[in-house]
Amino acid sequence: MKYISVLGATGSIGTQTFEVVRSHPEEFRITSFSFGSNIRIGKELIEEFQPKFVSVATKETAEELKRTIQHPCLVYYGEEGLLEVASDPDSTILVNAVMGSIGLIPTLAAIDEGKTIALANKETLVTAGHIVMDRARRNQVDILPVDSEHSAIYQCLNGEKKEEMSKMILTASGGSFRDKSRQDLQGVTVKEALNHPNWSMGSKITIDSATMMNKGLEVIEAHWFFDTPYDDIEVVLHRESVIHSMVEFLDGSIIAHLGTPDMKVPIQYALTHPERLDVQGGKRLNLVDIGTLHFEKMDTKRFPCLAYAFEAGRTGGTMPTVLNAANEAAVDAFLKGMISFLEIEKCIESAMNRHEVIRKPSLDEIYEVDRTTRHFVQTLNV
Repeated sequence: MKYISVLGATGSIGTQTFEVVRSHPEEFRITSFSFGSNIRIGKELIEEFQPKFVSVATKETAEELKRTIQHPCLVYYGEEGLLEVASDPDSTILVNAVMGSIGLIPTLAAIDEGKTIALANKETLVTAGHIVMDRARRNQVDILPVDSEHSAIYQCLNGEKKEEMSKMILTASGGSFRDKSRQDLQGVTVKEALNHPNWSMGSKITIDSATMMNKGLEVIEAHWFFDTPYDDIEVVLHRESVIHSMVEFLDGSIIAHLGTPDMKVPIQYALTHPERLDVQGGKRLNLVDIGTLHFEKMDTKRFPCLAYAFEAGRTGGTMPTVLNAANEAAVDAFLKGMISFLEIEKCIESAMNRHEVIRKPSLDEIYEVDRTTRHFVQTLNV
């Protein structure tokens, strides 16, 4: 039996994590979890999985939840509540599926407690990869990827010598606007941007997929996950989302990870590693039905956010923090109808151009850069 705590229980990755646990009650047990303000789903999860405690976003939500639940669990809230879940003494695995830089400190807390980290929170490595990976090494903690691309690379490297890798190849679906020119993107709506052709994801990550920032953040994550230079990371457009990523070796051989676009597969692999279990109800890949796979070179003029991410990663220091914070603020503004889709890119570029890099930032410096960058973007007159 593996005991699991979850951050971000009512989001896309969180709810699918509970589906995995629900399918294998003999293997997993949820001991605690956090969610924001979705009391309806949160209450259902509490009654079904009966955790020892949960955490929500605000004091008001906590008080409302206490009045409605029947299962007698403790209810925490805010950042302190996230730390309670991350440090839960009864769990051995933390699934970090919250969105945003708020996931960083709980990750570090769980590492200090010696927990295995199943990481779906991109910002943890993008903003503070040097701190997180060093802390994990010193505590001898495994950080296992939940993103389908990084899980694919992790599995492609199983049994292989890392030093014999030539490069890793991340695949990108192209998002909801992959067939549109930049001219076509003038005036696209939020509803259009949220219509992803392959994956079912949350709104923020779906917008990131449309701008290709999601893939850019994954490039930075891959650099930290696998200690790989940016020159050895390539991104290719792959419309079918069948090959989740590939690894090329020195002899020219390429190992690819294939599967249907189902996030329960990498979630479950992170929970069961190094073993595997059947993904109940999952659709199996049938290559005969698919027939043909397509690959295209990434056009960074069409998708400048990918170029921004490579630039930020190579610059290092606090520049990835700026990239992430500016993107989060800009995407939030787009989803609220305050800026246009193409103005997301302008916000990120402006924030990066004004920033003076701190080479080896502390956590306090990272948070200050994050705060000032968000404020800058929020006050931009794009």
